[in-house]
Amino acid sequence: MFKRLSSFLLFIIVGCANPIEGILDSGHPSITKVMDSLENYELQIIYTQIDSTEAGYQFTEHTFQENHKNYFYPASTVKFPVALLAAEYVALHPELTIDTPYSIKNDSMSRTIARDISQIFAISDNDAYNRLYELLGRDYVNNRLAELGLDHTRISHRLSAPNAHENTRKKIQLYPSYEGDIFIPEIAADTDVKPLSINKTLKGKGFIKDDTLVNAPMDFTLKNAFPLEDQHQLMKQFFFPNTINKKKRIQLNPSEKIRVKKMMATLPRDASYDTVTYYDSYGKFFMYGDTKDTIPSHIKIYNKVGYAYGTLTETAYIVDEKEDVEFLLSATLLVNKNGIFNDDHYEYDEIGIPFMAQLGREFYEYALDHKTTDL
Repeated sequence: MFKRLSSFLLFIIVGCANPIEGILDSGHPSITKVMDSLENYELQIIYTQIDSTEAGYQFTEHTFQENHKNYFYPASTVKFPVALLAAEYVALHPELTIDTPYSIKNDSMSRTIARDISQIFAISDNDAYNRLYELLGRDYVNNRLAELGLDHTRISHRLSAPNAHENTRKKIQLYPSYEGDIFIPEIAADTDVKPLSINKTLKGKGFIKDDTLVNAPMDFTLKNAFPLEDQHQLMKQFFFPNTINKKKRIQLNPSEKIRVKKMMATLPRDASYDTVTYYDSYGKFFMYGDTKDTIPSHIKIYNKVGYAYGTLTETAYIVDEKEDVEFLLSATLLVNKNGIFNDDHYEYDEIGIPFMAQLGREFYEYALDHKTTDL
């Protein structure tokens, strides 16, 4: 499927102490566009090489410009921890499952958390995320994430909603059985959101507000924060829980954990979505983002992407079941040439997605060749 790296380039990359640097120096046009003016893109990358040994898995981590003190807008990647915590929430209540129907006040439709999680990973559905936000609340989410060791993450708001930061949540009714029993958790108002105090929360030279250009940096201090380090860590600890203390593990029973993992890799077509609008790579930037081709069944990408305000981000656990290779990869970059935020003029298709796709392919090839050179 992919053009193999030249033996000379392979020698350079494999020989690098940090393979990220070799890959970024690969010379591919999609990567060179970013590297030629790197200071404009706020690029961060984390790559974890996974090797199987007789003693178990061995992880070797490499980073490039990763810094949790430098803010980027995480967009829909925040749906990843909220989805996991929603699955855990019902696991902590014996009378519930992720298939338990529930409803939100003033919404006559019945939902299930399983369906919400599926929609989040298949098509990054905002409404599904917002429903789970209403169920859990920002205080619960942030307290639980802190317990899991995600010290720099802060979930503060709903997505694409007029009441994004509102402290009061809508009443939730959960139905543990079809005989009419109703479990109604106590809904308490969340505490106020405090401004972030990290670098780069003021971005650009202007932004659009109410169809008017404001000639000042856009302020992100009250928005969600999910640093790349925490995204990568959560992906790793979810799929490899033995790498962390038991107290910092997501508490899911084995069967529901398997279901959630499957949902993370589910393609839109497998969830019965229209394949014209929701093609295979709709929510997969790494390796396939710049194509609408069918993703081979032996390649599983357990991931979550996000893109908004010119920032593209993905965190992923990528597995080739046929070649028996696997690795973790997370990356974020900003593509906003004019420095104006909220104007919908971003270089997603021209620069951002081609870069992310090629980055994924380069690391896939590196994983294949690393395996080969170790034989």
